[in-house]
Amino acid sequence: MPAWAKGVLTQAIAVSALLFSQAGPGVAQTSDLVSSTAFRVCADPANSPMSDKEGTGFENRIAELFADKLELDLQYTWYPMATGFVRNTLAANRCDVVIGFAQGHELVQNTNHYMTSVYTLVVKKDSDLADVTELSDPRLQETDIGIIAGSPPATHMARNGLMKSAKAYNLMVDRRFESPTTDLLNDVENGVTGAAILWGPIAGPMVKSDYPDLAVIPLLRETLPPRLFFRITMGVRMGEKVWERQLNSLIRRHQDEIDAILIEAGVPLVSDMGTEMKAAGQ
Repeated sequence: MPAWAKGVLTQAIAVSALLFSQAGPGVAQTSDLVSSTAFRVCADPANSPMSDKEGTGFENRIAELFADKLELDLQYTWYPMATGFVRNTLAANRCDVVIGFAQGHELVQNTNHYMTSVYTLVVKKDSDLADVTELSDPRLQETDIGIIAGSPPATHMARNGLMKSAKAYNLMVDRRFESPTTDLLNDVENGVTGAAILWGPIAGPMVKSDYPDLAVIPLLRETLPPRLFFRITMGVRMGEKVWERQLNSLIRRHQDEIDAILIEAGVPLVSDMGTEMKAAGQ
């Protein structure tokens, strides 16, 4: 799951944010810290379908696009997307940008968003749930539903009385050694659960590449909080306004190419307010 919607802030992350914010004026004046010889990306080495060390993720492809447009070599600092990620990568000046962060994230300074996506319902294409579009559908009441623990849809499930049959999967894991999203989709495919709720930029590409018998249904009709759509930005160090503006310019000028990468990967793209589909992914 991309950085941007993968989890909730733990106490340890909150502490690291406090330390980062109090790092002093040397960190605030960050324009000189950005490399002029390489496009230095902070990334998880085992966070497919977003990023991985083999370079197959859609965030890898966006990083390649930006490095090419900047005419810089692409370099990675790899670190698991878990507690300490920002502190040990971006804040430590080992790299200059995180390709995917939810807008408004407290640990980084956000660029303008380059995509908006939404949580999805994943079911078998041939099941009687294949036309379900909202979590209030009574057909879900007797269905075991897989969900990543602590993710925003859990509140909606509780509101609709679906937690009694929920199967939770761990949120904060080192994906080099375990993959709750793979476990979740395998369980739907094998009939262990009847459905799953998963962040669209994870569900769409994984189902497209490995689960041809599953369907991905964007949850666009959930109007009560918490919202299930998120605008995804790039993250830079606090105070790096010059670098942020440079990245904003690249996003604006190359949005069509970014969209093409995301659609080809299978990411469901929605409007900025999460009310309608922009592209369903191929």
